[in-house]
Amino acid sequence: MKKLFFAFVLLTTLTLGAAAQTAARAEQYYNQGKFSAALDLYEEELKNTPNNPYVYYNIGNCYFKMGSMGLAVANYYRAFKLDPRDADIRHNLNMALESAGEHLVPGGMPEVLHKLFFLLSYSELKGLVIVCLGFFSLVLCVWLIKRRFTKTMLLGLIVFAISGAWLQLRHGMEAQNLAVVATPTAELRSGPGANFPASANLTHGHLLILQDSRNNWNEVVVKSQGIQGWIKSENIEKI
Repeated sequence: MKKLFFAFVLLTTLTLGAAAQTAARAEQYYNQGKFSAALDLYEEELKNTPNNPYVYYNIGNCYFKMGSMGLAVANYYRAFKLDPRDADIRHNLNMALESAGEHLVPGGMPEVLHKLFFLLSYSELKGLVIVCLGFFSLVLCVWLIKRRFTKTMLLGLIVFAISGAWLQLRHGMEAQNLAVVATPTAELRSGPGANFPASANLTHGHLLILQDSRNNWNEVVVKSQGIQGWIKSENIEKI
């Protein structure tokens, strides 16, 4: 057992060391302006840490510097979903969206309210609801048995109801199949084929809600404009 434990520790140490070296080399390439080389290393790092928001953020930075605004938006958005509180992630996502005429904060919504709404990631919010439900259930059991802690029980119910409603709203957003225009331009057509007339020309960075797919075409709704149509699959990047 001791040999297995030390072997595990050694393997973990070597893996972490290799990951640190990869990250350091990627940062060095990025600072030297070698964004394509840095991107390759960050994508390699992503394979080892697939839910790391800061790797997605660094990938977004590389694409931004390379002028691929759509892919920058996609990776910033992935980082934002994992860590919505990070100021740098939020700032860069908003900047990339604005370059395409999009906005992170919906029109008419105060920014402070948007920040509060995204104070927690979706997984953190689910955890909070589970904790609130557990607390309320415990206090409710005590109240049913001893008829004590009435105010605490009511407070627990209120907190659980608010957190549950918050989760429900966020779930509706998480359920959206988001994508982004990844190519410099893309035609939005009235049907799934090049023989259908084009209804709009979209530039990279526009957010899309995926509705359907057929023969390498995707039916989408352009999030900021509300218009609907079909776009080639090769022109989009799913988020």
